[in-house]
This record gives sequence, C-alpha cells and structure tokens, in this order.
Amino acid sequence: MSISVLSTACRRAMSTTARAASSITLAACAAALACTLAAQPASAAASASAPAAAPAPATFTDLAGRTVRVPAAEPQRILLGESRLLSAVALLEGQKPLARIVGWQGDLPLMDPQTYDAYAQKFPNIKTIPLIGKATEDSISDEKALSLKPDLAIFSIAGHGPSRYNALVKQLEATGTTVVFVDFRLHPMQNTLPSIKLLGAVLHRDQQANAYIQFYQQHLARVESVVNRVPEAQRPKVFVDLLAGVWDAGCCHTAGNGNFGEFVQAAGGRNIAQGLVPGVLGDISMEQVIAAQPDVYIATGSRTKPGLASLRVGALTSEHDARASLAQLVARPGFDTIKAIHDGNAHGISHNYYDSPYNILAIEAFAKWFYPAQFKDLDVHATQTELYRRFLAVPPQGAEWVDAPLAQPMADASH
Repeated sequence: MSISVLSTACRRAMSTTARAASSITLAACAAALACTLAAQPASAAASASAPAAAPAPATFTDLAGRTVRVPAAEPQRILLGESRLLSAVALLEGQKPLARIVGWQGDLPLMDPQTYDAYAQKFPNIKTIPLIGKATEDSISDEKALSLKPDLAIFSIAGHGPSRYNALVKQLEATGTTVVFVDFRLHPMQNTLPSIKLLGAVLHRDQQANAYIQFYQQHLARVESVVNRVPEAQRPKVFVDLLAGVWDAGCCHTAGNGNFGEFVQAAGGRNIAQGLVPGVLGDISMEQVIAAQPDVYIATGSRTKPGLASLRVGALTSEHDARASLAQLVARPGFDTIKAIHDGNAHGISHNYYDSPYNILAIEAFAKWFYPAQFKDLDVHATQTELYRRFLAVPPQGAEWVDAPLAQPMADASH
C-alpha cells in the first residue's frame, strides 16, 4: 500500500484519502513486502474544525485467495483452528500471547506437548482455553466454535484444522466473525511473510509484524548471499527423513515440492525427493534413498512411540538426549548404507518447523550443515536467542536441533 505525504491543501480531503487507501492486496512474494510497509495517515491531519472520519474497514486477500473485509475495530476474541498457530500469534502479541485467544483445537498438547508444557509453566491458564476439537478436522464441533463468539478466526490452508470449504467458515462469517487463512506448511518460502503481514493487519499488530518481517529477511539474505553463488551441480544432495522412526512402515516419509523441501533449497541444497514425490509430502523407499546417494541426512522429530527409535528434540529436551536419540536413528539396520550416514553427515531438527514462522532457524541450521566452512561464523543459537528475546514471551528451553549424534546410542529407545 502506497500512501503519499499529504500537502496542506489536501488535508481537508483526508477522510476520502483514507478510504481510498484502505484496499490492500497481499503480495505472494515475500521480497516485495519490504517495499510495502506503509504508515497510516496521522489523525492530526484532519481539519481542526471537524472530527476525523472513522477509518473504513480494509480489504485483504488471504492465503486461500479469499477477499477478507477486516473491521477497523481491534479483535478481542480470537479463535485458532490449530492451537499450533500459537507460534504465529505469539510473535505479534508480545508478553500476552494468550490474552485474546478464546478457543482452539487440541493439536498442540497432543503433537507438541513439550512446547505446550513450556507455555504452561509461565501461563497456566493455557490449560483452561476451551477446545473445539482434537487434532483432526472431523473432530471439530461447530457448535462449540460458534458458542465462543469469536470476532476473528485464524485457520491454515492445510493441516489438521478447518479447511477452506468447511461449513464452519460460512457459519462464522454469518455471525460477523472475520475468518482468515494463513500458510506456514505447504509453501513456507512463499507464504510465511505474507501470512505474518496478514496477521499483523487483522490483529492490529502491524508494527510487530513488520519488525519480524525485517528480522526474517535480514537473516535469509545472509544465507542467500552465500548459497546463490554456488552452482547447482556443486550443491549437496540432501535427504530429509520426516518423523524418522515413527512410521510403522519404516523408511521413509519426506518432503517433495514444498514444506521442508523448500528449506533445503533455500539453504543451498538439492532435495533428493523433489523428483520422487509429486506433491508436498509423500513416501519413498529405502532403495530410492540409497540410490540417490545423499550427502546430508536430516531426521526430524516430534512425537515418539514406545519401543521405536525416534528423534527427541524440542522444548524441555536436553542436548545430550537429542544427540543420543539421533545416534539410535542412524544405527537402525540398513541405514548405514545411506551415503550421508556412512560418511558421518547426519543431523536432526524439530519437526515442528514444518508448520512454523520460525522456520528461518531451520534454514540457517541447514545452511551451516551444508556449507560448514562458508558459514563457520553463523551462530544459529544467537539467531534463536534474538528471535525469542525480541518477539516472544516464553524463551527457548531445549534443543530444537542437533548437529551430530553421540558416539554411542542410548540403550533403551522407549524412555
């Protein structure tokens, strides 16, 4: 949105100018956002002889391509589809991340209990937020969601919450609730910053959104300044083993054209699954992984199953336990035939970056793993510390990624 400086002669027409400037279309390209951070016209520009007209509601295009009319009044009752969207809302809400949330699904305590517990230590009232469902779209109670009387509902275009054409969307809009869709999951490199920009607008937190956009772009630019000079043929081949060890079928669930695959590309790697998985997420066989001869192996982890080797990372997890769990994963029968593991180039990272605006940390960690010499001075932990200090109320409390496995795996994977 471009708003020119008002001259003295134009100030009488300020209310007309404000109305004309209220239509905003979010760019799909994150790089363009830095050029469109516009300030609102100052109220002092109104004529002293007449009160300034109330600003007209703005119009936005959300990440589902829907036109959304956002009321000028700041929302007071926010409904989240997935409770893991707290990661995005918390970026913009400062020291009161839960203050306006009146309901959500139960996916956060089910799928990321460590982060949930970390928030509960500082904000015990997180346990009293009403649930509208468990961790699937079909578990949602429309009646419960409507009974909370939200004035803003935030959903994801893909995942475990209400989808674009869920009947709840129209039901909420019929009651006057503003409904917006964001995306940190399908195409994060394209949609993370536009989603933050949109949330800043609907939450009336534009300043905080713009600050995070600038932070993100600065850190991404540092990575790009190095990797953009590396020819494609010289980039390392990378395999991302999503929720490694959790799947009953064994190997291997991974990201193809989107999700973690985009982090690999942004960090200067070549995702071996890009040509093997037609969609965003899918499965490939151990034989395909071995044949691709990846130079770098990355396991992701979140939830665990008793008796199965799996990556334990995230809030309230020690560095030792994270490295020990990675050691168990790479010691699974047959995995030493994967080139990267055989060569000792194995790493682990929290699966929760797959749907989080904090994904810049994953990109930096990947870049450091792919190009250790070029990024020897890159301190990902320092980036994490800055992110949490500047934008979040709950500090980092565990190992979110692990650079290398312990020399010896733990004896028991079930604890």
